[in-house]
Formats: sequence, structure tokens, C-alpha cells
Amino acid sequence: MPDQPHVSAALHGAALLNDPIHGKGTAFTEEERRASGLEGLLPARIDTIETQLERVLGHLAAKPNELEQYIYLQALCDRNETLFYATVMSDPARFVPIVYDPTIADACLTYGHIYRRPQGMYLTKRMKGRFKEVLANWPVRDIRFICVSSGGRILGLGDIGANGAPIPIGKLQLYTGCAGVPPDSLLPIHFDIGTTNAALRADSLYTGLRDEPPSPDEIDALVDEFMEAANAAFPGVCVHFEDWKGADAIRLLARYQDQYLVYNDDIQGTASITIAGLITALQIKDEKLADQRILFAGAGSAGIGIAGMVVEAMRDEGLGEEDARGRITLFDVGGLVEASRGDLNPSQKLYAREGKPEKDFQAVVDAVKPTAIIGVSTRQGLFTEGVVSAMAKLNERPIIFALSNPTDKAECTAEQAYQWSGGRALYAAGVQFPDAVVGGKTFHPGQANNFYIFPAIGLAVYATRPKRIDDKMFVAAARGSADQVGPADRNAGMLFPRQDNILETEITTATRVAEHIFDRGLATVGRPDDVRGWIKGMTYTPAYGAPRS
Repeated sequence: MPDQPHVSAALHGAALLNDPIHGKGTAFTEEERRASGLEGLLPARIDTIETQLERVLGHLAAKPNELEQYIYLQALCDRNETLFYATVMSDPARFVPIVYDPTIADACLTYGHIYRRPQGMYLTKRMKGRFKEVLANWPVRDIRFICVSSGGRILGLGDIGANGAPIPIGKLQLYTGCAGVPPDSLLPIHFDIGTTNAALRADSLYTGLRDEPPSPDEIDALVDEFMEAANAAFPGVCVHFEDWKGADAIRLLARYQDQYLVYNDDIQGTASITIAGLITALQIKDEKLADQRILFAGAGSAGIGIAGMVVEAMRDEGLGEEDARGRITLFDVGGLVEASRGDLNPSQKLYAREGKPEKDFQAVVDAVKPTAIIGVSTRQGLFTEGVVSAMAKLNERPIIFALSNPTDKAECTAEQAYQWSGGRALYAAGVQFPDAVVGGKTFHPGQANNFYIFPAIGLAVYATRPKRIDDKMFVAAARGSADQVGPADRNAGMLFPRQDNILETEITTATRVAEHIFDRGLATVGRPDDVRGWIKGMTYTPAYGAPRS
């Protein structure tokens, strides 16, 4: 006989019925209902999880828009986490855009108005001196990942403070929904340091502090205490920084990456998926990354992060660091990043070119003659017809990545890139654009979405418990992702794996990263003979009674 689904002996009656971890709703068996005081509290019908999923899909179909579907799914997670993940994992290509980007942008903009229940933890700068005490309030002790955001730079929305709380929640839901990382091991945290957004501070339903953010030195002191407290409360925890203000993000990553198990997805994850797309594009062109000239539109944390990882990947192909940096050009709101500018931060100065100031992006394209342009500027339409046409004149297959999101921030659409290049562009965006038809050929534009990378990194880290995380691991993840795009998909313009079997894709990428970690001697556990099988055996299955960690 199959094993009976597990029911927590510590919960009984309505407490069990309303518990999102152990609750099963109408799927409780007759024996469980009798033993746990549930008789009379549920309809007579005993459902399977498949029947419950059918009901969920019907509810979702009745919702008028994606934001209402998001709200419904988060409420489902609050009352039945297993069914929530069964839903997301049943069709990732459909549900990832609802529980995360692009729908989560609308959830963030309206968070104070759609708020229902707390999810994760909410720390504030006013708790300084007591972070360890406050973290002890979380009921689970074996926390392996914390995703923490200040809300200082959310997508293309800027500083939205406490309205950024859905971001760490959604990120960690994708750890599980895409890569099967056990949900019990995950803790989302919003770190409220205040916000510069005066409109939010004036909103009567805003859920956060109505203060201006503190100075960088004060932020460093707060996060220093938080990092120490987190590692004391949850030994060996990996802290995933997400959507901090650009200058804070770069500084905090540099501050902690050699001391704690930590990474920043905006910097390293974005860089990794961009490199994955570049590798696939260059496989189509039969060229090496080390031979490319890359122009970035945007020189914030994302642009700097991608540039730094491109340098790392070029060095893997034999190029010296100075030569690799010489193949990268940055352009931002102040124009060309060149040596005479007095407004550059230290990370930007590494890429400052010798030359005259220039604020016209197309003029920079004409001067630099790049083989690839990468947009992380949040400036809609920056890649004009003139820019794309110029790239098409310079390159038989121009690489054009318009990575800013949400949709209305993209530097150009997929259709524009294909039309203006005569169907020759190798294109990716930060959002999923629909297929485009040019010259009778249908193109399937790629989405350079970090969910191909950070859940796999999470799964590899969960399995190997490495001493530290560095850029080389993200380069390994990029190569692992790129190698899963087959010839037929490349021919159709796809630069990233299909999303319909994302769990297997993430397990394959996680295996590549784990092998890299073992090869470098960074793991703190023994290496198994079958790394992939070992990792797959750790993944979470959304089924009643299945192990959760």
C-alpha cells in the first residue's frame, strides 16, 4: 500500500485546516479527518491534488487580469503552499510571468493597496541593535537562503521602498517553482531603510517607514549587523541581495563576498543570463566571446555587473584583463563613459575610454563599431531604427539585447529589432515579446530572464554548501544554460532554453555549477559519483506527504 500522507501531530482541527504547510483542504482522507478533528469542517468529497489544481485553474480563468491572478495565487500560497507550487510547476511558462516578472511590477506599484497577509519577515532600520533578537522570531531554524531587498531599485520602477516587498517573496518562490529548492529552507525579507519616493510616503496605505534613507555609512552599519545576525540565527545561510539601489548594491556585494556566503542577482544573475545569451548567439555566428566589441547602454549595477562578468568569461578564453576591458564601452545618462567625466564612480572608471564626450548613442555606435549592444538603461526606444540599422551594416548578425524591464522600458521591441535589421538580429529582451514575422520567417525572441540562473545557483548551493560564491560560478551557470539550446531553436532565433520543462533545465544547469564547485574544492560536502542524480534527489515535489527538505 502507498504511504499515507503525513499530517502534523502538533496541529488539530481548524489549526491544521488553516495551516499553509500541512493543510490539504479537501484532500484530507477520511482517516485523517477522523484522527485530526476535521470531521464536519470539510465537504464530503475527498479530492486529489489534480482535482484541486483543476479548480484552481478555473478560478484563475475567471480573473480579469494578471494582477488579480497574482493576488489569487499569493492567497493560495498563504492557505495551501503545496497546491500553490503544484500550480506553478504544472505550467512554468504560463505561471512564472504571473508570480514574477512582468506582473510583479504591477504588484509592487500597488502593494500597499493589495496587501492581505504578511509573507516572510519585515526588518526596519529602527531595529538596529536587535536584529538577532528579531530574526529569532522566525519559526524555522534550518534556513538556507535569505533573499533581502531594500526596495531601492525595483525593475525599472526606481526606489519604491516597502512596495518592493513582493520581490524577495517572488524570487524565492522561483527557487522552488523553477528548481525545486525545498521551500522550508527559504526566507524572504524586506529591509526597510526608508524611501526617497515622496509620493509613496504621502500614500495613506503605504506599509513602510515614511523616512528618507540614511547615509551610505549608516546603511553599511545596518547591513553589517544584519549579516552578523543572520549568520548567527541561521548558520551557513546564503544571503541573496536583490534590488538595492545601484551604488549600495555594488558596495555591499564587494563588502561581504569574501566574508559570507552571499551574491547579488541584479549584478551577477543578470550578468550570467546575458552571457548565456551571448554564448548562444556566438555559437550561431561561430565566433568567440573574446573577439567581440560590446557597447552597454547603462552603467549602473546591472551594466557594471555584466561588464565585469564578460571580462571574466573573456579571460577564460585567454584574453588578458586589460585587453578584455578594452573591448567594453559604457554609455549612460551622462553620455559616453570617458576619462574626462568627473561624475564616475570607481567601478565605472575601470571602463572609462580615452576620447571626446559624446551624448548621442548612435554616434557612439558609429565610432566604436560594436558587434553587440546591451541595453540596461530603462530608456524606452533608445535603440532607434538608426541604431539598429547601423548595427546591421556593421555586422552580418548583429547582437541586440534590450534587457530593461518592465515592457515599457525596453530599448526596442523584438519586432523592431528584426524589422530594422532585415531579420538578421540576434535579439533578446528582459521581458517576453511575442513572435515576430519578417520576410515570411517567424522569429521566437529570447527572454534574458534571470530565472534561468538564480534558481539553479540556489539548487547547486543548497546541495554543495560552498565556502563562498564568486563570478566563476555564474559563468559556469551561463555556459550550462547556453548548452541546452538546440540547433532548431537557435535557427528560430531562440537564445535561451524553452520554459516548458524548466525544472529539468535548472537541474542540468545546477549540476554544471555543482561540478564546477567540486572541481575547485569549494564544496563542504563530499562529491557523489552521480552529481545530477544526487541533486535531483534533493528537489522538492509538490505532493501531499512528500518530503519538504
